[in-house]
Amino acid sequence: MKQTHFFAVDLGATSGRTILGTLSEGNLELRELTRFPNHIIETGGHFYWDIYALYNEIIGGLKVVAREGIEICSVGIDTWGVDFAFIGRDGGLLRNPYCYRDPHTVGAMDEYFAHIAKERVYELTGIQFMNFNSLFQLYTLHKAGDSAMQAAESILFMPDALSYMLTGNKVTEYTIASTSQILNPRTKQLEQELLDVCGVKASQFGRFVFPGEQIGVLSEEVQRQTGLGAIPVIAVAGHDTASAVAAVPAMNERFAYLSSGTWSLMGIEVKEAIINEESFDKNFTNEGGVEGTTRFLKNICGMWLLERCRKEWTENYSYGELIEAALAAPAFRSVINPDAPCFTNPASMLEAIRGYCRETGQPEPQTYGEVTRCIFESLALRYRQVFGFLQQMAPCPIEALHVIGGGSRNNVLNQFTCNAVGVPVVAGPSECTAIGNIMLQAKAAGVVSDIAAMRRLIADSVETATFEPQDAEAWAKGYEHYLKVFVE
Repeated sequence: MKQTHFFAVDLGATSGRTILGTLSEGNLELRELTRFPNHIIETGGHFYWDIYALYNEIIGGLKVVAREGIEICSVGIDTWGVDFAFIGRDGGLLRNPYCYRDPHTVGAMDEYFAHIAKERVYELTGIQFMNFNSLFQLYTLHKAGDSAMQAAESILFMPDALSYMLTGNKVTEYTIASTSQILNPRTKQLEQELLDVCGVKASQFGRFVFPGEQIGVLSEEVQRQTGLGAIPVIAVAGHDTASAVAAVPAMNERFAYLSSGTWSLMGIEVKEAIINEESFDKNFTNEGGVEGTTRFLKNICGMWLLERCRKEWTENYSYGELIEAALAAPAFRSVINPDAPCFTNPASMLEAIRGYCRETGQPEPQTYGEVTRCIFESLALRYRQVFGFLQQMAPCPIEALHVIGGGSRNNVLNQFTCNAVGVPVVAGPSECTAIGNIMLQAKAAGVVSDIAAMRRLIADSVETATFEPQDAEAWAKGYEHYLKVFVE
């Protein structure tokens, strides 16, 4: 029985993993090799990612492969979007990368629009406006005279920076670049017009690559450290959501997806970017997908809300306890807009939620059950709102919603979401990002031919759960209440 092994690095905003993917006779198996935290470091008034710690964890995972004598075909890395590292003339990293949650970009969008109109920026990029997008990070750093930026010869997005540390080769992978708000989805090139305001040249970014292209091979230094040979490093869909969407086990194009985790990302897969007055007004984004597709979506705050609350509660409640308490709490007593600015990075998430309810004339949730129910119902209702926008703009009917990622294991939230959107919800796989990463490596190796073949293999290899809408009248009334207390 021929087996083919691939090594995936999947880095999220709170944790990371190295995963071994094995393909054998049309079946995919995953094995988690290592898991580790991804800490945000606060120092000197700023928030940073520890890229050296992440690199060291990747090396640790590769050492496991070497120690066990596993012959891997390639390595692929996916991460969250927008953040980047500066590389100096001598090839060294100039500073740990800023974290997108750093407050230095607050107000940066309006300042930038004094140089180039908001409408023009959207026309060129089709990207949802968020103050931490790479464009506004670069502008803020340029305005502040940031020393690392001034000394930088190259700028590399997070997965590209880590691939550079493994191979010594500088690239800019398409899907991760598409999150930056400096890439034109029509031309698939960086827009120098936007970069001029930031004092940056498009030539400072690495050579452009698309999912499935080879970046290089493990450097001699990495080979020596790990005990492996010159293993190819493949540009997968470097943005974790792009890898996740590639793993949606859909059989046709009439679906929407919800990648559910720290962030929730809801969208559709289209052949051409949707950039018009309505998408601008609703602040939708057009990000790169695989095989030339565009992910037309909206970022929604996800389980970040509950994770922050869990850190504040003195008791270490399990998810089972939180869900049980939430189901015992009154329905639709208090709801919030999860994307209101007050929830971005508050000192106290509990107080932010209660303050929102107080200011909108709703009862303040007090118990952990009431808070959890508020979060679950609010997320489901926000999903309904965004799903409705998608239905208006989609080029074809949307017949199902695929929930993927860690949140797909939350059956209560899945049912709430199904009740809210009013179409069947298919939950799973939970490991979609790693699966997409691995399958794109498999495509590069010639094991699978295209995304349709990838999705058929995934559908045959993973278990999913299907939910049907319930309690339509109650959820319709809940949505009416949500709209009355909705605050942008």
